[in-house]
Amino acid sequence: MKILLCAKYFQCPVIPGSMRALHKDYRTVTPQNFSNYESMKQDFKLEIPEYFNFAKDVLDQWTSMEKAGKKPSNPAFWWTNGNGEEVRWSFEELGSLSRKFANILTEACGLQRGDRVILLLPRIPEWWLANIACLRTGTVLIPGTTQMTQKDILYRLQSSKAKCIITNEVLAPAVDAVASKCENLHSKLIVSQSPREGWENLKEMMKHASDNHTCVKTKHNEMMAIFFTSGTSGYPKMTGHTHSSFGLGLSVNGRFWLDLTPLDLMWNTSDTGWAKSAWSSVFSPWIQGACVFAHYLPRFEPTSILQTLSKFPITVFCSAPTAYRMLVQNDKASYKFKSLKHCVSAGEPINPEVTEQWRNRTGLDIYEGYGQTETVLICGNFKGMKIKPGSMGKPSPAFDVKILDVNGNVLPPGKEGDIGIRVRPNRPLGLFTHYIDNPTKTASTLRGNFYITGDRGYMDEDGYFWFVSRADDIILSSGYRIGPFEVESALIEHPAVAESAVVSSPDPIRGEVVKAFIVLNPDYKSHDQEQLKKEIQEHVKRNTAPYKYPRKVEFIQELPKTISGKIKRNELRKKEWETI
Repeated sequence: MKILLCAKYFQCPVIPGSMRALHKDYRTVTPQNFSNYESMKQDFKLEIPEYFNFAKDVLDQWTSMEKAGKKPSNPAFWWTNGNGEEVRWSFEELGSLSRKFANILTEACGLQRGDRVILLLPRIPEWWLANIACLRTGTVLIPGTTQMTQKDILYRLQSSKAKCIITNEVLAPAVDAVASKCENLHSKLIVSQSPREGWENLKEMMKHASDNHTCVKTKHNEMMAIFFTSGTSGYPKMTGHTHSSFGLGLSVNGRFWLDLTPLDLMWNTSDTGWAKSAWSSVFSPWIQGACVFAHYLPRFEPTSILQTLSKFPITVFCSAPTAYRMLVQNDKASYKFKSLKHCVSAGEPINPEVTEQWRNRTGLDIYEGYGQTETVLICGNFKGMKIKPGSMGKPSPAFDVKILDVNGNVLPPGKEGDIGIRVRPNRPLGLFTHYIDNPTKTASTLRGNFYITGDRGYMDEDGYFWFVSRADDIILSSGYRIGPFEVESALIEHPAVAESAVVSSPDPIRGEVVKAFIVLNPDYKSHDQEQLKKEIQEHVKRNTAPYKYPRKVEFIQELPKTISGKIKRNELRKKEWETI
């Protein structure tokens, strides 16, 4: 295999030949970018230059190799709206269009290096151009989901002090309703076929903008982006990332976890408002010179996902556990994924039942990864490793991960504690800088020599890490510590359960007990509910330690979730304890 040095910072294999077809045995697929887990951990090293800008040092380098014929003819970006419209851009075209956008930001909008830009767009090509344009101009990107309410938009505009907002005609009225309360907001760009009063029309401006633009020279530790956390507990926090923390740090995701090469077509279904899109829809694939695939999909539709995986030569697929749960409930007998060879999942733990169903129907394992808005990949299942269903794998090469007690001491295998990343004496690349304007919260994440993730887990004798719960979600009942994830994994194996959330509920004898909020599958909504509760409780007793079964069960129509789709267990727990 020929190895070439791409973008000056990454070693990416170029594999001759066309897109690979269906593998016979997916469970023994060997990695493309490394030999095995041990060598990957041992050999991983990133040089951090004084100056680094992803647009100039990675994307423009791929353009140069593309022009020189040193890169496969795969596009850099491939978009479809599902209705026959498609956009395909080479790295050269991506560069030209993003430079036009960069000129609009600096000239028409008057933005300067360090100014903050909020981006609220669905999965349309302009979202990707905006990402690159902000890199080129040194403006600080703040992505947000299009599911935001007027209140959400106001909170983010005021908290971030953003000077520019980019959105479409759907959210423009909500922005206009709160703009007068945002004294820093000076520029509004709309992506629309029609003009709107008070807004600059991006599509029209792009027709006349020059693509002659010089990328700013940014230091590697200069602020690049701010991501608002999903807000599962309290108000969303502003998480700061530098040009190198994601631009260089996410090489661990692209090269090892996703195992991408310039021949691959990578599809990540994450909402554009979350850090996971930066992970797998921008930096990780393009670090490796792979093609980013995007589908407009205004809402998650299992049939559309399955049809797209069948129609397009997608080789690597990433989606959230909730999405995989919905996909395995659909009949996939008529779908053939001829190009697909690697599936990954992140965002929350995935239930072993779901991974087994996916493997049985597709022949593919799901390689779970664990990380946060604040980090790159913390732990992962990597190709060539034995997958232990339910485990989030082993530590990524980027971090030294340990299980810690309340005093910051490292715990032995089998002992539950807080998941931590060593940050002293050397803070690793790939970790956020701080919570913007929140020094108290930033300081609270440090314990001794470690950054505390806020998650609980344990490591087994083989070095695999297992997620237990968010630290706030632990249930203490009659002296037992119970994590909701294990109970929820048992619940979802029952055919009546579509979704569930497990929280603590007050009890006069045990202090607190396990309560399960359950959304039923349609076929079971007419069943006798008292009998169904008993069946589900007995099912959990058989599939976990008996003390973990939910002594209280409540059937509900839907679970409260953040706009990123994560379950708000804190809201359910608060409701239970408010009645005391």
